Amino acid sequence: MIRAFLAVVLTVLALVMSPAWAQEAPQPDYNRWDRVATQAEQLTGNSDTATAQLESIRADIVDWRRRFEAAQGVNGERIATLQSQIAALGPAPAEGATEVEDIAARRADLQKQLSEVQAPRLTAVEAFSRADAIIRQIDDNLARRAASQMAQQSTSPLLPGNWIVAASETRRLLAGIVENTGQRISERATWSELKPRLPHVLGYLAAAIVLLTLGRHWVETLPRRISARTSDYSRAAVTFAVSLLQIILPMVGIYLLISALTATGVFGPWTRPFLEALPGAGVILFGSAWLARQLFPGQSINYDTINMKPQDRQKARWLTNAVAAVFAVHYIASQTFLPLSGLVERGKVQRIPLDFAEGAAVVYNFVLIVIAAALLFKLGNILRGLKPWTDKTSTAYRHRVLSWAGALTRIICILAVALTAAGFVNLGNLAIWPWLQSLALMGLLVLLQDFIADVFNMLKRGQEGAREGLAPLLIGFALILLSVPVFMLIWGVSVNELAEYWVRFRQGATLGGVRLSPGAVLMFILVFGIGYSITRAVQGAMRTSVLPKTKLDAGGQNAVVSGIGYVGIVIAAMLAITSAGIDLSSFAIVAGALSVGIGFGLQNIVSNFVSGIILLIERPVSVGDWISAGGQQGIVKRISVRSTQVETFDKQQVIVPNSDLISQPVTNWTRQSKTGRIIIPIGVSYGSDTRKVARILTEIIEDQPLVTIDPAPAVLFRGITVDALNFEIRAVISDIGSGMSVTSEVYHQIVERFIHEGIGMPFTTRDIWKDGQDLPDEGQGKDGEVPPPPAQSPVRTQQADLPDDGR
Repeated sequence: MIRAFLAVVLTVLALVMSPAWAQEAPQPDYNRWDRVATQAEQLTGNSDTATAQLESIRADIVDWRRRFEAAQGVNGERIATLQSQIAALGPAPAEGATEVEDIAARRADLQKQLSEVQAPRLTAVEAFSRADAIIRQIDDNLARRAASQMAQQSTSPLLPGNWIVAASETRRLLAGIVENTGQRISERATWSELKPRLPHVLGYLAAAIVLLTLGRHWVETLPRRISARTSDYSRAAVTFAVSLLQIILPMVGIYLLISALTATGVFGPWTRPFLEALPGAGVILFGSAWLARQLFPGQSINYDTINMKPQDRQKARWLTNAVAAVFAVHYIASQTFLPLSGLVERGKVQRIPLDFAEGAAVVYNFVLIVIAAALLFKLGNILRGLKPWTDKTSTAYRHRVLSWAGALTRIICILAVALTAAGFVNLGNLAIWPWLQSLALMGLLVLLQDFIADVFNMLKRGQEGAREGLAPLLIGFALILLSVPVFMLIWGVSVNELAEYWVRFRQGATLGGVRLSPGAVLMFILVFGIGYSITRAVQGAMRTSVLPKTKLDAGGQNAVVSGIGYVGIVIAAMLAITSAGIDLSSFAIVAGALSVGIGFGLQNIVSNFVSGIILLIERPVSVGDWISAGGQQGIVKRISVRSTQVETFDKQQVIVPNSDLISQPVTNWTRQSKTGRIIIPIGVSYGSDTRKVARILTEIIEDQPLVTIDPAPAVLFRGITVDALNFEIRAVISDIGSGMSVTSEVYHQIVERFIHEGIGMPFTTRDIWKDGQDLPDEGQGKDGEVPPPPAQSPVRTQQADLPDDGR
């Protein structure tokens, strides 16, 4: 797959960049070109020049332009050599300054040689520009003429006189066909004439009848028979591929039928154009029938492409086939005898020898447009019914597009009938038939997107999510982009105009003094992709193979891997820019303008980026460290260019901007080592033996396995308060991350030992008196008299501080 992908990429690059790689192209005859260009400019500016002559001139100028494009790559190697020689001499002296005489002479000689070898290129560039301008002028002239022809107004088909003319012209048409055919039969249908051709005629005719009758019925039922013999994950793709035979076999039958009729020799100038138009009509009929069966099946084999009611599905299928039949009739008529048929008039077709009257053509076109518009209007109503959904977020995108297309279909149908009734027959045809083809192309794109998803599902053997993967989505999007030229052809853009668009696309656009072309973009993407892949491969090798064997800690290894990634991406970008032929000096003005934007709008992003680089170089914070920053405390999980990811002890992910870690105080509990000090406050009640308390606390803390011997733990008598005697344990443990568990275990053992040793712990008591209530005995006076109650309820409180247990 990789080799195939590279082959495709190299082929595209060869097609796109072939003019740039053509180094030694033959030099055009510029004197002859000057005469040709002058004559072309004169004829193009003359409004009396025939359209056919303009098209011939255009084809000649396009050939000249191709030669000039190839000539722009002449002397490429010699120019590169001279430029490198001049660069080796160093920068040219500034204005007013001088350099060594020998170097100055050598520089002047090399500059002269460079100018001489560049002269053919400059001449080719100038001639190319002139040819390009002439082609654009011819295209503009042809476009104006085509627009004028499309906007031509004829008499209204609603006039009774035109219907009389149409009846008369119909009789002339039928009489001509019958007369010519009868004459050809009398001349060519004799036994002596037919005998040598009879085997071919009968063979072609028999094969055509079989394919168009039995073969067509067989191939229409083939997908359902095939589906019963395939697996679930491959059924959709296989049945779709097999269903294409529903177009191929009938078309083969049509060609065999035409071959049989042509072999008789009885078809002359009045009938042969009808035979030549049959293949196109067959594609319309059989292609539309296949499209209707796929989009609106009576019973789905795999899944519903479009969610519709069964009755709407059946009606839509019938309407599609009916409007396709009308379109096929219009195609045959426009190809053989009917004028004012819209875009068909721009094509070169062979017609029957009958100058069909304009009044009759208006009526014929009006009847066909009205019938097609009525059918399309009903089909648009059905498609428009796809719009109302209860949950728009879950509605498939295709349903919204088809619903929009259905609503627009109604408008176009009404507009086409109105334009034709007003005499603008070409515009009416331009509205109805290209829109019909556009609807068919939309339906085909829907089916192709499903087919691509089905192929991926088949390749992954029904793996869950295979149809909804990224690759089918991207390929489907690419199909939409590739369909744009087809839509343009449908709406009247000629092949020459498409070729011109492609030439302009290949030339690219100028941005900030830099010309960006498809070849340059593809080369940039290819080189950068290769450089990026190599960078990731080197990072992976360093992370898994090299760095684990060094003495660097995890944070240092992460810093090295990140640094390699940044350097590799920068190098890949520089190589890609150079390979694409982009001159970085051309971005000087753009870079100056961007610097202003960076200084104002992007200052925070730049600050975080620079801070991220500092963090990776100085490493005040590394992956795996326990830090406290910005009111958050946790373990550093990842350091990126913009921010640092910290996982709190509640397992929450906190994103801290890198600038905060540089500009604000940060506590790193494990920067140098994991050792750290814990402080455990304890209070005991009055009357306790303080020496005994200190001894018990010392025994408890020294028994903890994580407490270090050097420095040794300490038990301090911190003070006497109204409620308790306060002690404090200070100890250094080898893993500060276990500080909470050590503290908890110490408190457990303190409670157990104090209960066993009879040491009391302080607690809070509250006595509350209500107004008018007798005070307790200890509140009486010396003579046993009870003093009057106070104005407010006194509160007697005894309180001792208990260790913080986290509640």
